[in-house]
Amino acid sequence: MTVDNSSNDALSAFLAGAGWANADIRPLAGDASTRSYKRLERNGARAVLMLAPPGAESAACPPEASPSERRALGYNAMARLAGPNLNAFIAVSNALRASGLSAPEIYAAEPAEGFAVIEDLGDDLYVRAIGAHDEAELYASAVDVLLKMRAAPPPRPADASYVMLDYDAVALEAEAALFTEWYWPLKKGAPAPDELQAEYNERFTALIGGLAAPHSLVLRDYHAENLLWLPEQSGVRRVGLIDFQDGLYGSAAYDLVSLLEDARRDVAEDLAGAMITRYCEHARSHSGAGSFDKAGFMNDYAVLAAQRNAKILGVFARLHLRDKKPRYLDFLPRVEAHFRRDLARPGLEDLRAFIARHFPDLVL
Repeated sequence: MTVDNSSNDALSAFLAGAGWANADIRPLAGDASTRSYKRLERNGARAVLMLAPPGAESAACPPEASPSERRALGYNAMARLAGPNLNAFIAVSNALRASGLSAPEIYAAEPAEGFAVIEDLGDDLYVRAIGAHDEAELYASAVDVLLKMRAAPPPRPADASYVMLDYDAVALEAEAALFTEWYWPLKKGAPAPDELQAEYNERFTALIGGLAAPHSLVLRDYHAENLLWLPEQSGVRRVGLIDFQDGLYGSAAYDLVSLLEDARRDVAEDLAGAMITRYCEHARSHSGAGSFDKAGFMNDYAVLAAQRNAKILGVFARLHLRDKKPRYLDFLPRVEAHFRRDLARPGLEDLRAFIARHFPDLVL
């Protein structure tokens, strides 16, 4: 493996200190972020080298920041994305593991350099495992992980290196605004007029204001490409968790949306419906009489489904327009179909009316 001399020296020293000197290093598929991953192999043992360049992403926006301060900090800060080092990943992984869930163990880390050696959970991602195992069983197990996080939320990380924030209105509204900022010009060929962006934002602000208060750890990208099937484990530990460094405390409905309205693979409507039913029935039976508000949960699900898919439409448009990654356009039809169904749910009539005026093809 060859990199710039200074980076190579620092990485070599880190790997030697971690006990992985002279390991065979092979690339692993990454994600759309600045992070990258490599598999380490030595004498039959395996681990994953995680590279997260410090300073590549801005720090999260403080909750008390004024609107002007929020805008100055930029999207990553407003959306509460992970800060410029590995502390978020380490803290969330440790919290998940403390709750009995299968997040990678951190073997060694140097956050200031952006290096970590973590447990290798294998290659059996849900997107691959579904073809060889019962799809309903895999999705039911993933739902059970969310139920466990709801019933006994992992400890909220908070120390000198990392403090987990809430998935609050600032973050949710910033994400939803990506629709008018990027998807609009992709489809219209010109930016959205300021007054229409403001009208759109007002409608989402009203919807977000009706959400339940943050009450559960939300991993944010909880879907088939970030879950691994670990059949040698038992119970909820059969679901391996990765890519959770942007986790926040928010509505438990969000990760269920991520799972069932997947941007990269189709989940049959009957299976999605069965998983929502499973979630609600188990949440009610384990919460005590009257403590699980199904109507409130389904309202949160509807709002967050529309919010998430509006965000994803904007993100994929941005990846094409700004980052020159046209392959993400291939996912748009599926996400547009999710968004159409989301807008048809009760309670979203005002947002649906706005979208119908400007994007009639996005309304059923």
